[in-house]
Amino acid sequence: MPGQPNLLFIMPDQLRADFLSCYGANFIDTPNIDRLAAEGVRYANAYTPSPICVPARALLLTGRNAIKNGVLTNNQYLRPDLKACGISTWPEILSEAGYDTSAIGKMHFYPWDIDMGFQHRVVAEDKRWLLIDDDYQKRLKSEGYRKLHGDEHDGYQENRGAIVNKIPWELSWDHFVGSEAARHLRERDSEKPFAMMVGFPGPHCPYDPSPEYLEQFDPNDMPDPVPQVEGNVPHIRKQNINGNKQPWNGVDYTEFTLEHKKKIRAHYAALVKQIDDEVGDILAALEESGQLDNTVIIFASDHGDHLGDHGLIGKGDYYESSIKVPLIVRPAGGQSPAVHNRPASIGDIPATLLALAGCEIPAYMDAIPLPELGIPTQERPILFGFLASGCMAFDGEWKLVKYASGDVLLFNLKEDPQEQENCAGEEECQSIYLRLDAALSAEMLRSINDAHSDKVVAHISLYDNEEFGQAGWERTYPEVYR
Repeated sequence: MPGQPNLLFIMPDQLRADFLSCYGANFIDTPNIDRLAAEGVRYANAYTPSPICVPARALLLTGRNAIKNGVLTNNQYLRPDLKACGISTWPEILSEAGYDTSAIGKMHFYPWDIDMGFQHRVVAEDKRWLLIDDDYQKRLKSEGYRKLHGDEHDGYQENRGAIVNKIPWELSWDHFVGSEAARHLRERDSEKPFAMMVGFPGPHCPYDPSPEYLEQFDPNDMPDPVPQVEGNVPHIRKQNINGNKQPWNGVDYTEFTLEHKKKIRAHYAALVKQIDDEVGDILAALEESGQLDNTVIIFASDHGDHLGDHGLIGKGDYYESSIKVPLIVRPAGGQSPAVHNRPASIGDIPATLLALAGCEIPAYMDAIPLPELGIPTQERPILFGFLASGCMAFDGEWKLVKYASGDVLLFNLKEDPQEQENCAGEEECQSIYLRLDAALSAEMLRSINDAHSDKVVAHISLYDNEEFGQAGWERTYPEVYR
């Protein structure tokens, strides 16, 4: 298809929006990510529908929500015969449309070395998956190193996962990914447009920056965490503690002091700074190779990180620090800076990529193109989110969250941005609660039905079908989605 732009999707892992200077952080300078915002559209209120790694990444592949994907936890994944069901990933669609597709870095596929439609892969998987013999592990071994668990570093337990990486910066996770992405852009020899996804393993825990970056940040300069309200879903705090005690992390957050939280935030900021430098190298590679003016760049994350907000660490619930993420789109050639303030979903990135490439958006996608990009679309009046542990409906002011534990939270984000006052039981808020609950129930029921499209017996009438009337008729399985 003539005139197709290059497409570059950059996705750090577990990056919350308010640790970027273009999102208002005054304790860190992220000039390269800020440049994307200065030359494109910054979505000031962008959210992830499923704030856990694998569910978020599955919806980013298919453009379908977590219920429809059947991926609601990190222990689930897309069915292997998804394409036979008539459902293709966006890299598969773009590959068929004439794009060179590549994935550099962390993708979190199961199994980790499948392609999911990407023609070229350089793999640096999750920072917690130490036994995966991926391209990053091979690079480490060639230099006499190996992947290290956080507890192999000094102060890991005492500092609640905040450490200084023993591996030199030149061999660190994010530098490997950034340099491989830049190298691929500089060396690619093809007249085809490219579609590349770059997945940085950081700033996901362990909070393990290199010393030359950590020295730029003082824990005392870090913003204070959001206070914990004891009555708001205490089960989340308990699950958070128990989950992080498991061997993948092995840190006990039962005692989680302000000093711990500030130190973690300084280490996290250093990791963000590292990634910003890598983004700068990628932009330089695009400029040096003459590809920047014809490349659309999307920058977003799969979910955030509490970093001590509400007494929590990591993600997995529907508090703002877990679900509010950066989302920036720099069009090919750049533009005057624009800010979109209505809520936006990272789940709409797949449809946006396809629309920018001039491809038809499949009917099975929930995703629609993001606004402000000159593509026909519409605003989402309500954002929905789904995990096995809970669900959300958010209209830009009121957020309703229901958890599998039976806990229900209703927050007014305009009046209570730190989510301290649960209004679910307040009589004057019942009309709001019922409105959002009805919308959430309807979306959930539609999604449950669509999640079972593979069980449709036939897309033709059977009551008057002679072949069906004979013994031995066999159904097509899986029936292709329509």
